[in-house]
Amino acid sequence: MPYVIASPCIDVMDKSCMEECPVDCIYEGDRKLYINPKECIDCGACEPVCPVQAISQDRRVSDTDAAFVEDNRIFFTDLLPGRDEPLGAPGGAQKTGPIGIDTPMVANR
Repeated sequence: MPYVIASPCIDVMDKSCMEECPVDCIYEGDRKLYINPKECIDCGACEPVCPVQAISQDRRVSDTDAAFVEDNRIFFTDLLPGRDEPLGAPGGAQKTGPIGIDTPMVANR
């Protein structure tokens, strides 16, 4: 997973990163944004535009936010509440629009 969005995004969701992403791989949950690891091309365009420094490469996530590496993957691979199937890699956030659901870890914060 090249880039991960961690806790500073919760309840902020500025979305500057979504506008900057050349492959449309940043998806909108209810309280946080998530980067699709199968669609991200590891370009890093999203990282410098985040006003709360929530985005970093998975190997550079702070120790306090390390759980967000796995949580970001879970958003796309596991069945989220209210969904019939995992999101997977639908080919761009514009195709899906806002998902409106978060992972349990984010929803329970």
